[in-house]
Amino acid sequence: MRDAVIVEAVRTPIGKGKPNGALAHVHPVELLAHTLRTLVERSGVDPALIDDVIGGTVDQVGEQAMNTTRYALLSAGFPETVPATTVDRQCGSSQQAVHFAAQGVISGAYDLVVACGVESMSRVPMWSNVPPGKDPFGPGVAERYPDGLVPQGISAELITAKWSIAREQMDAFAVSSHLKAAEAWEKGLFDAEVAPLEGVVRDECVRPSSTTEVLAGLKPAYYDPAFAERFPQIEWNVTAGNASPINDGASAVLITSSETAARLGLRPLARLHSFAVTGSDPMLMLTGVIPATEKVLRRASLTLDDIDLFEVNEAFSSVVLAWQQETGADLDKVNVHGGAIAIGHPLGASGTRLTTTLVHAMRERGARYALQTMCEAGGLANAMVLERV
Repeated sequence: MRDAVIVEAVRTPIGKGKPNGALAHVHPVELLAHTLRTLVERSGVDPALIDDVIGGTVDQVGEQAMNTTRYALLSAGFPETVPATTVDRQCGSSQQAVHFAAQGVISGAYDLVVACGVESMSRVPMWSNVPPGKDPFGPGVAERYPDGLVPQGISAELITAKWSIAREQMDAFAVSSHLKAAEAWEKGLFDAEVAPLEGVVRDECVRPSSTTEVLAGLKPAYYDPAFAERFPQIEWNVTAGNASPINDGASAVLITSSETAARLGLRPLARLHSFAVTGSDPMLMLTGVIPATEKVLRRASLTLDDIDLFEVNEAFSSVVLAWQQETGADLDKVNVHGGAIAIGHPLGASGTRLTTTLVHAMRERGARYALQTMCEAGGLANAMVLERV
């Protein structure tokens, strides 16, 4: 049976997703094009050999409409014969691109494929794809959930309440994310994965001076009197400090089989071992990482103790802390170079950003198995296991 291996993984630095952000002046197509161009330059592959480019983007509207991935590869100078598609599984879009790419290689549909993602939240803000007054859910969902669904911030608060996670725990976790990311930058651990762009060389949101005392002074980010009345259990502990920021960035990984890698003289970074995707309660929305972790471990015939490193997307501190409570995972193995709270969360790019960071961390630390999982809007989650080769 064929396998699938990652042979190169790169990302841009992550900028603030605001008009004054370091990458706000860069069109999202160009963000992704820069990453694709760097991917083939570093790997040395002929882009004409690439069978497909699968990209993730969440807000597919405006400058991120019209199959952004296709125009990014054209801007990157790939031959016109190379196809592309853009997928949306919300925050896990580019992790889903990795799943599709690897499954295509394993099945024999592809020999060489790129999985990637991009989001420019400064130029295409969240919910830009839902015009005012329009309902993206429809009457059937309204009938099934007559009290109405809730936004992600409220889901994060509901998770905090359900798992009795204290504000101090969430703030401490957030500070740890910043300190780990800052240390990784200082030690040069991101150098192999980051492709500097127009003078931007570092992630813009990492704050090495962050402290729990500073975060304790922040106000709740999602307080709403109507939701407070509807959910009296919420204590309003989620703040801008213990949640991921909004960001601009792109990332990409090159996937092939071991056989093709050997033929082309490419060095595998990791083997894509097992995959899972699951749905969960759309009210809590962000807890799918818990059953997804269990599902992928079962498919991999592994236990939690077999996993040396974890990447669990830090959409909110409460998501990772609830996942840790349920799984019993060792937090010292989780997001060892910092997570989205510090590095950033450019929605469509985050899946392959986590993968990029993870495969380089695996090599740096000699990890045999690693697990990546992401929560996603609507009550979804992806999970996959990687193995050192």
